[in-house]
Amino acid sequence: MSQWFPKLKPLGREVWERSVLLTQFLCCIHIIKEHVVEIHQVMGPSMLPTFSAVGDVLLVERLSTKFQRIKQGDVVMALSPENPRLIVCKRVLGLEGENLVVMPTHGSGRVQHIKVPKGHVWLQGDNLSNSTDSRHYGPVPYGLLRGKVFLRVWPPGGWTRF
Repeated sequence: MSQWFPKLKPLGREVWERSVLLTQFLCCIHIIKEHVVEIHQVMGPSMLPTFSAVGDVLLVERLSTKFQRIKQGDVVMALSPENPRLIVCKRVLGLEGENLVVMPTHGSGRVQHIKVPKGHVWLQGDNLSNSTDSRHYGPVPYGLLRGKVFLRVWPPGGWTRF
């Protein structure tokens, strides 16, 4: 047994060093995903015709929301106010303090005049007839914004900057 011990010691050191490198790499990936950029796939009809209903892959930068550099017209990813396990993709139509005229989801509703409260944004899908958005759940707290869409990378040939 003692003849194998000298051979195992360098192997153990190499395994340890590689484990440390892997851990550092995974930590870097986590930091980049949480604070710089992440990849999201969006599916569903709410952002038609901007995005496909069958799924587009988007790059979402996280710095704009951290430094509050979101502006009207930006497409953002946000935690759903109704179900925080879901991430929604919507367009920013109003920032805090702005007065908006909001069209109803269906023809039976009436036009509303909304003032976006402090610390909130008004989000709507581009497909007004088929989108659950701020018209349904109201203004969205700024803290639920995950990031701003800046590039569509899938489908191939459909690269679009936002």
